[in-house]
Amino acid sequence: MKIERLMGIVLYLLNHGRTSAQKLAEEFEVSPRTIMRDLSSLDQAGIPIQSFSGVEGGYQIMDGYVLEKQVAAHDEYDWIATALKGLASAYANKTLERTLAKIQNLNDSSNHSVAVDFSIASEDPEINSQLKLLESAIKKGNVVQFSYTNSHDEVNDITVEPVRLQYKWYSWYLIGYCVKHKDYRMFKLVRMEHIKITDSKNTRTHVLSDISLQNADQHILNIRIYGKSSIKSKCKEYLHGQVTKEYENGDFEFCFSVPEHETFWYGVLLSFGSKAKVIEPEELKERILKTCQEMKALYSQQC
Repeated sequence: MKIERLMGIVLYLLNHGRTSAQKLAEEFEVSPRTIMRDLSSLDQAGIPIQSFSGVEGGYQIMDGYVLEKQVAAHDEYDWIATALKGLASAYANKTLERTLAKIQNLNDSSNHSVAVDFSIASEDPEINSQLKLLESAIKKGNVVQFSYTNSHDEVNDITVEPVRLQYKWYSWYLIGYCVKHKDYRMFKLVRMEHIKITDSKNTRTHVLSDISLQNADQHILNIRIYGKSSIKSKCKEYLHGQVTKEYENGDFEFCFSVPEHETFWYGVLLSFGSKAKVIEPEELKERILKTCQEMKALYSQQC
């Protein structure tokens, strides 16, 4: 841990210039006394640390000092930095920020031709708090409890061994092992309430590559529709599938897969009105007919 902090201090000073011991202590979550010892260790190791007194005093690394850049090629650093920036836009994490600082110091990727922005994933303060709490539980290997509202609006008290946080289908999810059901399941953070880290430890070591999700709440539905030419671009934009057949008049068939009980894709289908018709599965056709009948009955009622 100390070696990582020492490396982090070097990179922080290279990226930010003159910095006070108090600021470094806040950044690395240690005491100013520990930072002073770290700076002394770096100086003894040959890193040219300079100290300055006065109102604008602090510590900096001598101008002209650079780190070796032999870990990866120029283009490889660009891709690593791009991936880290994308993740950082979705999730605030000190370790992630320091890792990104290392890569940025080793290579300037500001002119890279590709950028990834997942900032929409970090716009909810409550979700951000949940992420930090669950990340802590995962690192400590502690069981978590929470109240969960599933896609059928049923509320249950859940106890799981937290394994991983995952951003998927435009939402954050927790992958956890249910001891009661003896399987791994996904839980949407926005549906989780009253999250509590317990004192109980995980009953097993969870190997991510071995996880097979068996979650009825996230059953995947494979859908095929017939669409008018005017909605082809919207299908590609919002439903993220592929055109499997095209007709001479521009109409098409489109296939996509979605979590069965999520709302977004269903609302998109309904918004197409008579410009889209579900070919399969049959149960989805029946669901749309029922929805339309209920809406017609509602709007036929006198206010």
